[in-house]
Amino acid sequence: MPVISAPYAFNEGHLFVDLESICGQPLHLKCEGFNFAGSIKLKAANEMVESAERDGLLTPESILVESSSGNLGVALSMIAASKGYQFLCVTDSRCNLSTRLLMEALGSEVHVIADQDSNGGFLGTRIEYVRQLCASDDRYIWLSQYTNAGNWRAHYRTTAPEIAQQFPHLDVVFIGAGTTGTLMGCARWFRQWHRSVRIVAVDSVGSVAFGGEPGRRMIPGLGMSMRPPLLDESIVDEVIRVEEADTIRMCHRMARRGFLFGGSTGTVVSGATDWLARHDARGLSAVAIAPDMGERYLDTVYQTNWLQDLYGDHVLEDGGLDAVAEEVESATRTSERRRRS
Repeated sequence: MPVISAPYAFNEGHLFVDLESICGQPLHLKCEGFNFAGSIKLKAANEMVESAERDGLLTPESILVESSSGNLGVALSMIAASKGYQFLCVTDSRCNLSTRLLMEALGSEVHVIADQDSNGGFLGTRIEYVRQLCASDDRYIWLSQYTNAGNWRAHYRTTAPEIAQQFPHLDVVFIGAGTTGTLMGCARWFRQWHRSVRIVAVDSVGSVAFGGEPGRRMIPGLGMSMRPPLLDESIVDEVIRVEEADTIRMCHRMARRGFLFGGSTGTVVSGATDWLARHDARGLSAVAIAPDMGERYLDTVYQTNWLQDLYGDHVLEDGGLDAVAEEVESATRTSERRRRS
């Protein structure tokens, strides 16, 4: 049993869920939410803060500041509280209420941006606010998850090797794309591995990370309203985009079997399941990365009124949650047939 004295010292990196009985496809899910920050963002936050400390950028008077839709803000809030730094998170109106309250409970200040940028998102406006803040007071230290190499290095050092250790015959890995830190770190590591692994990026419809037209995105986490500066498309084999309605359906589908995951995880699993259904998946070793758990989405993805207001009654009724139980039962039957054969 581990004994720790700092909350960022614990992070379970070797827990995988076999989703075949739920999704009807041979898919294992790497769960990254079992740490005190509750998400994969703890890895990047740790790497960036420690790098800033090594470089002498942080002093006892420093005020950490970062733009975040939620999970990185929580991770930095936890680390800042543990290390004695002040932290200001600049987020926007899509950030879950529970996430904002959690950051404040950890002693952080939260500034909510309400004005959209030219792409219909909030990221550009958030970043501009951070820049103005740093220009006004040199105590503010912006880690800049969007450009900081520590973001992808964290996953090159940890996430990808953890997958390889458990799945030495891995064929394909599905990775959600936000800042693309996880995507780039894992892609670079697997490009140097002893066997070829197909890297499939999972993005949200309405995101412009890989080009295309911007659109409404209400579930925080994946997707960007600008091209991610860290992104190198040459090491990504394929990009699949997932509608938010499908994200919601997958979250509820997994919840019906007792697994409460967050919106980002629902997006990745939905994209992975669809990809596997369109390919010959027999004998395939496939892993998807689950960035978060579901508790912070109880007032959004798992809240009926929120869903109906934004997506209409059809999400819950016509082919919506009423069909989820049938899909789960069908997936279970498919999984059992595969095992018997």
